[in-house]
Amino acid sequence: MQISDRCVVSFHYTLKNSDGEAIETSQDADPSAYLHGANNIIRGLEQAMVGHEAGDTFSVDLEPATAYGNRQPDLQQRVPIKHLVFKGKLKAGMVVQLNTDKGARSVTVVKAGRHSADIDSNHPLAGQSLSFDIEIVEVRAASEEEVSHGHAHGVGGHHH
Repeated sequence: MQISDRCVVSFHYTLKNSDGEAIETSQDADPSAYLHGANNIIRGLEQAMVGHEAGDTFSVDLEPATAYGNRQPDLQQRVPIKHLVFKGKLKAGMVVQLNTDKGARSVTVVKAGRHSADIDSNHPLAGQSLSFDIEIVEVRAASEEEVSHGHAHGVGGHHH
């Protein structure tokens, strides 16, 4: 079965930055799973998956616009520390949770002060060109429940 909308795709990946350094891999864990066509993974990677099938291996290079987007300067702001969730001493470079009216959101601390912190809510990989090495493990038709929920269920997917 070839990858198309309403398929659940299980895959292993190795993510590399523009210098070819591995940032993250799933090779020593369960494969990731997603519902194709439901915007569960970054746009460029989902587009590159179309037409592949179980057993395929390939690489795809993505520019920021089709990966995690371009960096947006307006996503940096100063917030009171009481709105951040973290353990230990707050330091620049830490990824912490910011409590918002729409729930918790991951942000990166740019500068930590005594009462406030400068944070960046861009994705940590925003603005970067990325490369993925992909191994398709399984492709199957999605269940009606997965389609109605908008995501894959089971190993590598969402658990209810």
